[in-house]
Amino acid sequence: MSTETTDERHPLFMPVILLGGLVFGFGLGLSQMAKPEVVLDFLQFDDLGLLFVMGGAAAVTAVTFAVATRLDRTAPLTGRAYTRRLKSMDRNVLVGGGIFGVGWGISGICPGAAYASVGIGNLPILWAIGGMFLGAYAQGYLRARVSGDSTSAVGAD
Repeated sequence: MSTETTDERHPLFMPVILLGGLVFGFGLGLSQMAKPEVVLDFLQFDDLGLLFVMGGAAAVTAVTFAVATRLDRTAPLTGRAYTRRLKSMDRNVLVGGGIFGVGWGISGICPGAAYASVGIGNLPILWAIGGMFLGAYAQGYLRARVSGDSTSAVGAD
Protein backbone atom coordinates (compact mmCIF):
# COMPACT_ATOMS: atom_id res chain seq x y z
CA MET A 1 0.00 0.00 0.00
CA SER A 2 1.18 3.49 -0.74
CA THR A 3 1.95 5.87 2.09
CA GLU A 4 2.06 8.81 -0.29
CA THR A 5 -0.58 11.45 0.39
CA THR A 6 -2.39 13.47 -2.23
CA ASP A 7 -0.43 16.60 -1.20
CA GLU A 8 2.91 14.88 -1.96
CA ARG A 9 1.98 13.92 -5.51
CA HIS A 10 3.26 15.70 -8.57
CA PRO A 11 0.66 18.22 -9.81
CA LEU A 12 0.34 16.33 -13.10
CA PHE A 13 -0.29 12.98 -11.41
CA MET A 14 -4.09 13.01 -11.66
CA PRO A 15 -4.27 14.53 -15.18
CA VAL A 16 -1.85 11.86 -16.44
CA ILE A 17 -3.92 9.14 -14.75
CA LEU A 18 -7.05 10.57 -16.39
CA LEU A 19 -5.34 10.65 -19.80
CA GLY A 20 -4.14 7.06 -19.34
CA GLY A 21 -7.67 5.98 -18.45
CA LEU A 22 -9.11 7.72 -21.51
CA VAL A 23 -6.53 6.07 -23.79
CA PHE A 24 -7.23 2.69 -22.16
CA GLY A 25 -10.98 3.14 -22.55
CA PHE A 26 -10.56 4.22 -26.17
CA GLY A 27 -8.46 1.11 -26.79
CA LEU A 28 -11.12 -1.11 -25.22
CA GLY A 29 -13.78 0.49 -27.40
CA LEU A 30 -11.66 0.27 -30.55
CA SER A 31 -10.79 -3.38 -29.93
CA GLN A 32 -14.48 -4.12 -29.20
CA MET A 33 -13.64 -5.50 -25.74
CA ALA A 34 -16.33 -3.15 -24.42
CA LYS A 35 -19.00 -5.18 -26.21
CA PRO A 36 -20.10 -8.16 -24.10
CA GLU A 37 -21.25 -10.14 -27.15
CA VAL A 38 -17.75 -9.92 -28.69
CA VAL A 39 -16.11 -11.03 -25.44
CA LEU A 40 -18.55 -13.92 -25.07
CA ASP A 41 -17.76 -15.03 -28.64
CA PHE A 42 -14.09 -14.99 -27.69
CA LEU A 43 -14.68 -16.99 -24.51
CA GLN A 44 -16.61 -19.59 -26.53
CA PHE A 45 -13.74 -19.80 -29.09
CA ASP A 46 -15.97 -18.45 -31.88
CA ASP A 47 -13.86 -15.31 -32.46
CA LEU A 48 -10.22 -15.30 -31.34
CA GLY A 49 -9.51 -11.70 -32.40
CA LEU A 50 -9.37 -10.57 -28.78
CA LEU A 51 -6.55 -13.03 -28.19
CA PHE A 52 -4.34 -10.77 -30.30
CA VAL A 53 -5.53 -7.68 -28.42
CA MET A 54 -4.75 -9.23 -25.02
CA GLY A 55 -1.50 -10.72 -26.29
CA GLY A 56 -0.38 -7.34 -27.60
CA ALA A 57 -1.26 -5.67 -24.31
CA ALA A 58 0.62 -8.34 -22.35
CA ALA A 59 3.67 -7.97 -24.61
CA VAL A 60 3.77 -4.18 -24.23
CA THR A 61 3.41 -4.50 -20.45
CA ALA A 62 6.12 -7.17 -20.23
CA VAL A 63 8.60 -5.10 -22.24
CA THR A 64 7.77 -1.94 -20.28
CA PHE A 65 8.35 -3.59 -16.93
CA ALA A 66 11.47 -5.39 -18.14
CA VAL A 67 13.01 -2.12 -19.32
CA ALA A 68 11.73 0.12 -16.51
CA THR A 69 12.95 -2.16 -13.70
CA ARG A 70 16.45 -2.35 -15.22
CA LEU A 71 16.84 1.41 -15.51
CA ASP A 72 18.27 3.13 -12.49
CA ARG A 73 15.60 5.79 -12.58
CA THR A 74 12.48 6.65 -10.67
CA ALA A 75 8.96 7.15 -11.90
CA PRO A 76 8.63 10.77 -13.04
CA LEU A 77 5.40 11.56 -11.22
CA THR A 78 5.96 9.68 -7.96
CA GLY A 79 9.72 9.68 -7.54
CA ARG A 80 9.67 6.00 -6.56
CA ALA A 81 11.74 3.29 -8.17
CA TYR A 82 10.08 0.95 -10.63
CA THR A 83 9.51 -2.35 -8.89
CA ARG A 84 7.35 -5.37 -9.46
CA ARG A 85 4.87 -6.05 -6.70
CA LEU A 86 4.81 -9.80 -6.44
CA LYS A 87 2.28 -11.45 -4.19
CA SER A 88 2.05 -14.98 -3.05
CA MET A 89 -0.62 -17.23 -4.50
CA ASP A 90 -2.96 -17.49 -1.53
CA ARG A 91 -6.62 -18.31 -1.01
CA ASN A 92 -7.75 -14.71 -1.56
CA VAL A 93 -6.00 -14.53 -4.94
CA LEU A 94 -7.52 -17.82 -6.06
CA VAL A 95 -11.03 -16.97 -4.85
CA GLY A 96 -10.87 -13.46 -6.31
CA GLY A 97 -9.61 -14.77 -9.64
CA GLY A 98 -12.36 -17.39 -9.67
CA ILE A 99 -15.06 -14.82 -8.96
CA PHE A 100 -13.65 -12.52 -11.64
CA GLY A 101 -13.54 -15.36 -14.18
CA VAL A 102 -17.06 -16.54 -13.47
CA GLY A 103 -18.40 -12.98 -13.66
CA TRP A 104 -16.53 -12.33 -16.89
CA GLY A 105 -17.80 -15.57 -18.38
CA ILE A 106 -21.42 -14.95 -17.42
CA SER A 107 -21.61 -11.27 -18.33
CA GLY A 108 -18.94 -10.97 -21.02
CA ILE A 109 -17.62 -7.84 -19.39
CA CYS A 110 -14.88 -7.00 -16.90
CA PRO A 111 -14.67 -3.84 -14.76
CA GLY A 112 -12.46 -1.78 -17.07
CA ALA A 113 -14.44 -2.70 -20.14
CA ALA A 114 -17.70 -1.95 -18.31
CA TYR A 115 -16.71 1.70 -17.93
CA ALA A 116 -15.65 1.84 -21.58
CA SER A 117 -18.97 0.23 -22.50
CA VAL A 118 -20.82 3.18 -20.96
CA GLY A 119 -18.69 5.41 -23.16
CA ILE A 120 -19.91 3.66 -26.31
CA GLY A 121 -23.55 4.05 -25.25
CA ASN A 122 -24.29 0.77 -23.47
CA LEU A 123 -26.25 2.32 -20.61
CA PRO A 124 -27.77 -0.92 -19.22
CA ILE A 125 -24.23 -1.84 -18.15
CA LEU A 126 -24.70 0.69 -15.34
CA TRP A 127 -26.52 -2.10 -13.47
CA ALA A 128 -23.36 -4.22 -13.63
CA ILE A 129 -21.20 -1.30 -12.52
CA GLY A 130 -23.54 -0.81 -9.55
CA GLY A 131 -23.10 -4.50 -8.76
CA MET A 132 -19.32 -4.10 -8.91
CA PHE A 133 -19.46 -1.23 -6.43
CA LEU A 134 -21.73 -3.23 -4.16
CA GLY A 135 -19.41 -6.24 -4.37
CA ALA A 136 -16.34 -4.11 -3.64
CA TYR A 137 -18.07 -2.58 -0.62
CA ALA A 138 -19.16 -6.02 0.64
CA GLN A 139 -15.61 -7.35 0.22
CA GLY A 140 -14.16 -4.45 2.20
CA TYR A 141 -16.81 -4.79 4.89
CA LEU A 142 -16.35 -8.56 5.24
CA ARG A 143 -12.56 -8.26 5.22
CA ALA A 144 -12.70 -5.66 7.98
CA ARG A 145 -15.06 -7.88 10.00
CA VAL A 146 -12.77 -10.91 9.64
CA SER A 147 -9.71 -8.90 10.68
CA GLY A 148 -11.65 -7.45 13.63
CA ASP A 149 -11.14 -3.85 12.53
CA SER A 150 -14.63 -2.49 11.96
CA THR A 151 -13.63 1.16 12.44
CA SER A 152 -11.63 1.65 9.25
CA ALA A 153 -12.27 0.96 5.63
CA VAL A 154 -10.09 -1.69 4.07
CA GLY A 155 -8.74 -0.90 0.62
CA ALA A 156 -7.92 -3.25 -2.18
CA ASP A 157 -4.44 -4.70 -2.34
